[in-house]
Amino acid sequence: MPMPWMIEGDDETVALQQKLARVQGLLEASRQVHSTIKLDEVLALTLEIAAKELEAEGVFFSPAGAGLGARMDRQYGRLPEDWTRWAEQAAAPAYASAALPGERGETMAHLVVYRAEPLSFEELDFMEGLALQAALAIGNALNHERMIEWERVRADLDAARAIQRSLLPQSVPDVAGYSLDLRSTMCYEVGGDYVDVMPLSDGRIMMVLADVAGKGVASAMISMTFRSSFRAMSGAGLTLAEIARRMNTLHWQEGVEARRRYVTAILCCLDPGTHRLEMVNAGHNPAFLRSVTGDARLIGASGPPLGLLPGRTYETEPIAFQEGDQMLLYTDGLTEVFQGDEEFGEERLLGLIGPRPSAQLLDGIWSALSAFSGNARQTDDMTALYLYRGGAR
Repeated sequence: MPMPWMIEGDDETVALQQKLARVQGLLEASRQVHSTIKLDEVLALTLEIAAKELEAEGVFFSPAGAGLGARMDRQYGRLPEDWTRWAEQAAAPAYASAALPGERGETMAHLVVYRAEPLSFEELDFMEGLALQAALAIGNALNHERMIEWERVRADLDAARAIQRSLLPQSVPDVAGYSLDLRSTMCYEVGGDYVDVMPLSDGRIMMVLADVAGKGVASAMISMTFRSSFRAMSGAGLTLAEIARRMNTLHWQEGVEARRRYVTAILCCLDPGTHRLEMVNAGHNPAFLRSVTGDARLIGASGPPLGLLPGRTYETEPIAFQEGDQMLLYTDGLTEVFQGDEEFGEERLLGLIGPRPSAQLLDGIWSALSAFSGNARQTDDMTALYLYRGGAR
């Protein structure tokens, strides 16, 4: 069966002309399969070119592989009714195939040709070249699809980040005689740290800092559920211990997946009139308090993280908040900032605490963390809340 490049003449001239024609034919085939970035069009063009140039009765891809599944389960032209059994018989006279190599050397599929007569050497050479070019075009199309999907995911993550940031306090209430502020930085687009300040109708101030186990979208979803529960219960006249108990039960009842993302939290309630501070620590790292005299105190957990174990109760720690007293709540992302193999640590962090306005003090902590790490991207969310009795914000 003659191909377009089979030209008459002296043997040497004919051979050169045939080589040139084969190269030109393959270049044209390559141009066509690379003319689109859509996978389905690349596959259809490959089959069409193979059927036309090789005068095949039928062409198909077999087997569907490389995770492409049914997308490569297609054919062009006519195939015998028992083609599945026939295709497995590699010695069949009318059977020819060429591998489509993947980016990592694996075989994505085979380009299979069916016709009445065996293919010539020149035709097999053309078929292998077409399969290679098709494989490259398929790889480009898949990368294009991945890029589009990543852009969609990125847009969704950006939207989720904006929503989560909008649910954090946009401003902190002014509390007479107190300086109160907070900071939160996520290591990914969204995260599991949560901090909130909520004024109650009777003048008291509810505060919470929480850290959901894990990172990313799943932890962010848990933190938003935590926010809803905390805000609803805070306005219901419940004690801190009762809020913690109920939130523990609710989280546990959400099932196994939620329990794997348990929540460590510190809940506080400040009465500015009596200067009484109440605190419940549910499995979180200790709260740090320093008095005006410089005495330091750590308030540890009175119960396990929320959602980790069922039926748990929590104890409230009462604190008389004197003039000049300070309190720092923080997630472990602050102490686990690294410079090489060296951790910032609790000692460095607590050494930064002093009788300063809250915004100034938190700015100083974040600057110290940045200087220590050399502005390196961190692998954990960083959140803190600082309360100081005295001074301006």
